[in-house]
Amino acid sequence: MGDGVSRRGFLLRAGALGCSAAASPFVTPMSFAAAPWDNRLVVIILRGAMDGLDAVRPWGDRDFAAARPGLAATRDSALDLDGYFGLHPALADLMPLWRAGELAAVQAVSTPYRDKRSHFDGQDLLEAGGMSLEGGMKDGWLNRMLQGVPGITAQTTYAIGQENMILTSGAAPVSNWSPDVDLSLSAQGLRLLDLTMQDDPVLAAAMAEAVLLADSDGDAVVAEDEAGMMASMQGGATGRRKGHLRIADFAALQLRDAARIASFSIGGWDTHVNQTNTLTRPLQRLAEVLLRLKDGVGAEVWGKTTVVAMTEFGRTVRENGTRGTDHGTGGAMLLAGGAVRGGRVFGAWPGLAEAALYDRRDLMPTSDVRAWAAWAMRGAFGIEKSRLEGMVFPGLDMGDDPGLLL
Repeated sequence: MGDGVSRRGFLLRAGALGCSAAASPFVTPMSFAAAPWDNRLVVIILRGAMDGLDAVRPWGDRDFAAARPGLAATRDSALDLDGYFGLHPALADLMPLWRAGELAAVQAVSTPYRDKRSHFDGQDLLEAGGMSLEGGMKDGWLNRMLQGVPGITAQTTYAIGQENMILTSGAAPVSNWSPDVDLSLSAQGLRLLDLTMQDDPVLAAAMAEAVLLADSDGDAVVAEDEAGMMASMQGGATGRRKGHLRIADFAALQLRDAARIASFSIGGWDTHVNQTNTLTRPLQRLAEVLLRLKDGVGAEVWGKTTVVAMTEFGRTVRENGTRGTDHGTGGAMLLAGGAVRGGRVFGAWPGLAEAALYDRRDLMPTSDVRAWAAWAMRGAFGIEKSRLEGMVFPGLDMGDDPGLLL
């Protein structure tokens, strides 16, 4: 293999394409162009409507405890953010990010979606980025941002996971990768790889890393010689890594190299029943993903990274009869990364008095979640405001710069 193809460049192709024969790196020409920016953006869709009032708890609002007698836990000074808001205990591992100024929240946000409260429609509108679903928008706001940007390739942006994300669908090239890609090979296939890579230790190491990403428990190291690599490919590693951590590891690997944008989803946020238990696990997964990303990209890249975690809508202010919450309107989003001006809760807080609620049941939205995403992209990539308001998010008024990024 020529000097122009890096070890990580080979892995990029092997992981994204699943090492299928039709798209094998042995028969497919590879070309790697310089990325158009140096900063990174990660967009995480929290599918199922995260309860922002539980994730980022408004302890300072006197109506909070009355609306949620079973869910509004007492103030925990260890999780206090700013004297008014505090984190859910499942996000406790993120407190060092908060103290370092690498974590922020935005309260009382929503898309323009109102009243019907359908997960499917809410997620579609969140990813499409328009004012409504009328007119049949087929592409997503992240793809529209990429359209017309010079220098991008399919390796600039990765959509990671099993689902087909509207967010990244469109005319701009985007690579896709799933943690469930099967890299298992027959004995004949292993022998073919053995023969192909026997004179190229760089290629051998890259293939070993691709297999470990797909099949290892995350603790194994890349084999240093060909024999060790082949043993790993035959199942030498033990167990399988948790899916959300495999996604985070793959995203970090690409962001350290040519990729500048990664997007994926975390599910499990629909908490109609027994929310105290059901919300804990997705919050833990989110915390684990953010910390894994930070560790995976390294300090230099993390300092250039913005992570935006957003959900289709919030949940009702009052808890229901089954100790959960129902579909609502206003919610919260989280931002992380070394490029974020963290250590603060952004957004205008409307209060939880009944008269201040939307439809007397939901947190009143005071800003458009699309505006915060737009400012993150403008800060990270310098996209013109007029383009963000006109093409990327049609109908959006971004308002004044909130100072999200450093």
